[in-house]
Amino acid sequence: MLGAIIGDIAGSRFEFDNYRKKDFELFTDNCFVTDDSIITLCLAKAVMETVKTRKVNIINGVYDEHFYSLLEELSVKYMQKIGRNYPSCGYGGRFFNWIFTNNPKPYNSYGNGAAMRVSPVAYIARNEDEVVKLSDTVTGITHNHKEGLKGAQATALCIYMALIRKTKDQMQKFISSNYYNLNFTIDEIRNTYSFNETCQDTVPQAIKAFLESESFEDAIRVAVSVGGDSDTLAAITGSIAGAFYTVPADIEKKALSYLDSEMFLIYKEWEEFRKQHIQEI
Repeated sequence: MLGAIIGDIAGSRFEFDNYRKKDFELFTDNCFVTDDSIITLCLAKAVMETVKTRKVNIINGVYDEHFYSLLEELSVKYMQKIGRNYPSCGYGGRFFNWIFTNNPKPYNSYGNGAAMRVSPVAYIARNEDEVVKLSDTVTGITHNHKEGLKGAQATALCIYMALIRKTKDQMQKFISSNYYNLNFTIDEIRNTYSFNETCQDTVPQAIKAFLESESFEDAIRVAVSVGGDSDTLAAITGSIAGAFYTVPADIEKKALSYLDSEMFLIYKEWEEFRKQHIQEI
């Protein structure tokens, strides 16, 4: 999840002013936190609150339907409760309306917001089937189009595979066989790739940026250099890279300085949760 936040912040200043090289300053005064980080943290809060009830909601080591129902309910609750505090953070029009309506319903979206926010669920899954179901649960409340669900699944599965130490070759083969054609290089698309807010034209590029990277920082730089919807693309890449690589302490410290007190407290709660509870699941 930290990787998604870092990618979001580093890419924020380039969303509408793409820079297609890797030699940029990672953080400047022009960087800022967008909806990508905020909604990711909202879902992290929902995951944590749901898992607190895991002892009564897990049967024979499997999440029961009540667990998924509660996760869906709390995802809506915290995305609205917390999300309403940040009305100017960059929400898309339909998602903005969803945040502020009293009876929110999914709206058949296949926007890349489905993939940028999904990272927390990968940390509580025990197998690929759970990754898919958890992903669908937190995604379908808004992005219930098949391409929206697909983009979130592919991202969450990459994060999960990184966490269980799959190789990049294994990850590429899996995604290519089950989700997207990854038969391209970043160099081949960099000069022609244009702004796109869909999962199907953001997630493959973000995954490829990770696969071509040599370190966490390099992954963020490659992702930003692709252009397009820079903050979201880099957030997706960062969410995978953060699970695969070690995030340098100086980069973590600088990125967290952009969070306000509410967001920082959720992040710190998540870090404690991750350290104390993930191994129990």
